[in-house]
Amino acid sequence: MVKFTYHMKTLTTNHSKPKQAVLPIFISDYLDICDPVLVFDRFMEEIDLEKYLNQIPAHVAGRIRYNPASMLKTVLFGFMTYGYISLRELEDNCKVNLRFMYLMEHKTPSYRTFGYFINEILKPSVEELFSDINKKIFAEQHVDLSHLYIDGSKFEANANKYSWVWRKATEKSRYRLFAKITALLDEINDELAGFGIKIETNTEYVPAYLDEIIDRYTKIQNIDENSFVHGRGHHKTPQQRHFERLQEYKNKLSEYVEKLDTCGDGRNSYSKTDTSATFMRMKKDYMRNDQLLPAYNVQFGVADEYIAVADVNHFYPKYPVADAGYGSYNNYIYCEQKGMKKYMKFPMFKKETTDKKYRNDPFRTVNFKIDEDGILRCPAGKAFHFLYRQNVRGNKYGRQEEVYRCEDCSGCPYASKCKKTDKNKTIHLNQELTSIHQEVVDNLESIHGALLRMNRSIQSEGTFGIMKYDRWYKRVVRKGMEQVRLEIFLVSIGHNLYKYHNKINRTKLAA
Repeated sequence: MVKFTYHMKTLTTNHSKPKQAVLPIFISDYLDICDPVLVFDRFMEEIDLEKYLNQIPAHVAGRIRYNPASMLKTVLFGFMTYGYISLRELEDNCKVNLRFMYLMEHKTPSYRTFGYFINEILKPSVEELFSDINKKIFAEQHVDLSHLYIDGSKFEANANKYSWVWRKATEKSRYRLFAKITALLDEINDELAGFGIKIETNTEYVPAYLDEIIDRYTKIQNIDENSFVHGRGHHKTPQQRHFERLQEYKNKLSEYVEKLDTCGDGRNSYSKTDTSATFMRMKKDYMRNDQLLPAYNVQFGVADEYIAVADVNHFYPKYPVADAGYGSYNNYIYCEQKGMKKYMKFPMFKKETTDKKYRNDPFRTVNFKIDEDGILRCPAGKAFHFLYRQNVRGNKYGRQEEVYRCEDCSGCPYASKCKKTDKNKTIHLNQELTSIHQEVVDNLESIHGALLRMNRSIQSEGTFGIMKYDRWYKRVVRKGMEQVRLEIFLVSIGHNLYKYHNKINRTKLAA
């Protein structure tokens, strides 16, 4: 410090900086002993992280790489803290947030580095990481895995709203194109009649067949594309017009085939900007026009508030509890094969258990009586005779149902209540499904079943409520099925770690 005197005034020049380095220099000293990042770090240190990082290429040259274990912890802690965290938010938190600085040891990777790490290093092993973290949490918290509460929710996809492709519309357009191709081939056949050549027409076509026709037509007519004329004032020859229309139809047919292949057999639509997303009706209609939006239907299995199963994990609890959306014939048979109890409602469960008039309706097929001779009879005493067996629609296990028809419905006093047509009544009977439904009713109407139903609405639906409205994860950010699975697993890991920390805190406060 230097002092100057000028006209009886003292001027002081300060050469020190206003902000000085202070102790401590360890970030952990600034953190509370119960801070979430310290609880998280102690938890992750007990897991062998090296086996999830085996995709890292060997370091040959260049700057020293960031510690991959620290980056893995930072990514997971970001999802634990925020529910979902973007790459740029990860980069920014490593610069300004003490908790992230503690995990990264003062290093500040860029968002590109985090993106490469997640997509190239973490993605192949994220499902295994999710499973191992769950195993450790479940062992520490003594989670009851015999009761699994299953539910699904729709998450809006990161795709344009008006980018739909509808399967039925594509099929209709394709059949209209088939008719146009047939008409064009008839014109070409008239043209080639002088050569004694006829091109075979069909009701349906494939692009490869049109390619063959184009090649044959080009050779027969000696067509040279360089000699084609275009624009105003030029007259196209019939050969040029036929050739160009064949090319146009072939390209359009290839487009339709690609759309149908992308759509697949299991869905009726997809989005052009994210072909893995399907258009669905969302509960939150923020556009207020009842419009379908591209979305993903995410399935979770919850046990003691933790996500035990996310979408595709193979896990067989003893008591799978779910709503009526899961009570299909296929799912019930699957439960039987895997040794699981049937605690999933079927679509008419509520009416079956609460509407006594419907349950005891004598005209329902399941209430028809079988006499001493083994003949099925309706309330009027008419016999129903067996016609044939047919496969159950949509059943994956080869199950069949029996079709019966009444011997004579004419003059029946109950005809108006029993049937809606003038013909003899025909019924479809599936004894196996009927017995399964009765078993489900017995299970869910028991005291144990009533408690499971009540707990399902708390746990499974509560998990989606926390995820969407407490942690504000309502929309999938990534595109494509593999990337979406990666994101869902990261969000699920973050949710479980978040729940784990909260339960640890509650235990300490109670003590």
